Amino acid sequence: MGHKYPTPIQEKAIPIALQGRDVLGLAQTGTGKSLAFILPIIQRITDQKILPGVINSLILVPTRELAEQISQTIAKFTSNTKIKTATIYGGVSKIPQSKLLRGKSEIIVACPGRLLDHIRDNSVNLSKLEILVLDEADTMCDMGFLQDIRRIISCLPKKRQTLFFAATMPDEIRVLADNILNNNVTIELDIKSPVKTVSHVLYPISSRLKTKLLIHILKYTATGQVIIFTRTKFKAEKLTQKISKAKYKVVSLQGNMSQNKRNRAIEGFRNGKFDILVATDLASRGLDISAVSHVINFDIPNTVDIYVHRIGRTGRAQKDGKAFTLIVPEDKLLVKKIELVLGKTIDRFKFPDFDYNLAQDNSDSKNNKHKNFKNIDNNTHSNNKHNDSVDSKNTFVPRLASQKTRKRKRRK
Repeated sequence: MGHKYPTPIQEKAIPIALQGRDVLGLAQTGTGKSLAFILPIIQRITDQKILPGVINSLILVPTRELAEQISQTIAKFTSNTKIKTATIYGGVSKIPQSKLLRGKSEIIVACPGRLLDHIRDNSVNLSKLEILVLDEADTMCDMGFLQDIRRIISCLPKKRQTLFFAATMPDEIRVLADNILNNNVTIELDIKSPVKTVSHVLYPISSRLKTKLLIHILKYTATGQVIIFTRTKFKAEKLTQKISKAKYKVVSLQGNMSQNKRNRAIEGFRNGKFDILVATDLASRGLDISAVSHVINFDIPNTVDIYVHRIGRTGRAQKDGKAFTLIVPEDKLLVKKIELVLGKTIDRFKFPDFDYNLAQDNSDSKNNKHKNFKNIDNNTHSNNKHNDSVDSKNTFVPRLASQKTRKRKRRK
């Protein structure tokens, strides 16, 4: 299944979880936290010969996408067993979910809000539950699920094992962990900074030229798959349209989409139908797509924590990744905070062949419609070093596609 060696969090957490101890696991995204609780759950259910249809384990997650991903991972490891999993989240009918919850599943992967609906409807029996997992607990807190989590926990047996995983540890999460964990073992793996396999570069630009610069980056940078983050749903959709017009295979992922469309977008990106995913922070947690070589922050996020979670989509499983961020002058303060977390200054980069004084292309006046934009001279593109801020020994040099650099796949 592509897993030869355990990651550090797996190596430390799995033996403790198998002992039945509570675990507080603190590690960045992309470090393999999911298998650190999935494998012990499967092993425990198999060893104890749990009765079919008796809910043994509950995994709470913040988003539908993460719920689906974890369920798919469980399915891979239980394909030769009789263990069944129910995936529970909002935005779809409750009726099929209720059928899965009534005597047909041993593991539940759920978002808190919809699970509470089922608890109120008496369509789920959690009285025999033995293992509770909170995955991405800090994100659930950020999304306002803290009270829902407390209500769910109040319905669970007090005698149980709790596995608590997070990438950051704000005060609210620390209080929750203290309240629900019993004689736990804490495993902390450098949660203060992003994973070391990701290098960081800043691209200073004016707001009106961000889209043009983004297309320039995509054109002259050899990449695998790319996730581009925006702050708003509207901007994600508009940017997707503009990238598509530039003949790239791109799809958007944002909250206004139906669940079926969101699933199709993720699967299309995962299986290579699309090379670029333009997303809001909906996608910045939990998605595990190993082919993502670059994360591009079209808009810098509002907090350092969100920055860390966004770039966690690349450099996963100890692979190298690149994090590019387009910055405008008003981003200066947040950039300093990010650099403080990284412990070093992030390299700034400007393309010599990109016209940073390019006239704004809009329809505010007839004159603007007829302005000629300066052509990019391919032969003068920079071959200067583009340093990794994390590892100065490795350098990244954007090159022209004509210089035997693999061009991004274009849509025919």
